[in-house]
Formats: sequence, structure tokens, C-alpha cells
Amino acid sequence: QALLLPWDDLLAVTREFLNPAVSRSGLDRCLRRHGVASLKTLLPPTEKAKVKPFKAYEPGFLHLDVKYLPAIDGEPRRYLFVAIDRATRWVYVALKPNRTALSAKDFLKAVIQAAPFRIQKCLTDNGSEFTDRFLTRTRQPSGTHEFDRLCTEQGIEHRLIPPGRPQTNGLVERFNGRIEEVLQTHHFDSTADLDTTLHRYVELYNHHIPQKALGHLTPIQALKNWQLSHPHLFRKKVYDLAGLDM
Repeated sequence: QALLLPWDDLLAVTREFLNPAVSRSGLDRCLRRHGVASLKTLLPPTEKAKVKPFKAYEPGFLHLDVKYLPAIDGEPRRYLFVAIDRATRWVYVALKPNRTALSAKDFLKAVIQAAPFRIQKCLTDNGSEFTDRFLTRTRQPSGTHEFDRLCTEQGIEHRLIPPGRPQTNGLVERFNGRIEEVLQTHHFDSTADLDTTLHRYVELYNHHIPQKALGHLTPIQALKNWQLSHPHLFRKKVYDLAGLDM
């Protein structure tokens, strides 16, 4: 009722955070006992409406965003930089002490290093960490912003969402909603604890949570399929992690 996760996602989260021995049939019986066997019974009518799908893209089109993280007593606030690939839903995150242009540039460098595919495009909002669009007379990027210069060096096309249209970057916003649920259901003793928990969830998301948009594959499984059919898009081999693969 709190997370509103699809059934397979809920099973993976339950095994990771509550009970690693839970079975599919056991979780199903539990949901039925509580009258929530179907996610449709919990969704409001507006959520049931069909959503227009994204245009099909190959791996390498990233959506980027920054999420404020809760302040922890005695420690400075941190910011979560998030990148998600449009085609495979592969996610990479990093905690930063601020949301400056330098932090955005360093994050993109880390994503370039971590991503198994070649990054061709990235989509961001108009925040000052990503663009100087609203600091120029023409309301167009100058090309001298730290983030833009790195994109140019790496041959990455930097796209900006239209002003006042945050839904254009809805893919990463929906993932941020998942992160918010983790934040609301956990108590963190330190920034290190927060960092560990968020990276643990991202590992779970990439390797163990099937996505309906991917034909019920995990992001890593989708990446493997793309690598088999389009090897020229990749710069290194895609690997599973040891653990819960089934």
C-alpha cells in the first residue's frame, strides 16, 4: 500500500529488505489475506490511465536529475545525482556535497566510466548545475558551462527540457519517487549509512527487479540482450553480480 510496486518488484524488495526466504506463493497468500492481491485495487483512477510511451531509443540516451536528500543531525546535507538510461532503465547514482556545475561534471565523468555503453545523448532540466541557459541574453546555452564542455569533449548531445515542462524528464522523476519511498521507510544514522542503503537499492533495481517496460526483464538482462544484438553500442562487457540471480 505504501510502495505501490508491481508484484515482481515487491517480491524482490521483500527478499532484499524483509525476508530473503519468502516464496512467491507465500507473498501471494499474504497479499490476498490483506485484500491487495492486485495492484489495480490500490491505484487511483488517474494512475490507471494509459501513459504515452517514449519513442524507442537504443542504449546511450540518459536522463539526469538531482534529488535533495534528508539532512542528518550533525552532518551537512547531501544531494543525489541520478542517471537512468531510457532504453534499458539502467541506473547510476552518486551522493554529492552540493549541486554545483563541478559536481554535475564529476558525476557525468563517473557515469561515462561506469556505463557499459557509449553515451550518445543526455537530457537534463534547466538547473544551474547543468546549464547557463537562463544566464544569457538569448536564453540559449553559451556552450562554456562546465557540463556542456564535458559533453562536447565526449561527443555527447546535451538536451534540455522545455521550461515549465518537468514531465519531459518524467523517467528519472519516477525513479526518484522510488528513492523517496526508501527514504521514508528507513532511519539513517549517518551519511555513510544513507549512501550504503541507496547504492544497495540501486544494485537491487539494476540486477533483480524486472521492469514491465522491458518485457519483465531487469535492466541488466536488457543490457545483455542489447549487447548481443548491437555490440557496436557497447564499450565493455555487461556482467551480472553474484547473489540473487534466478
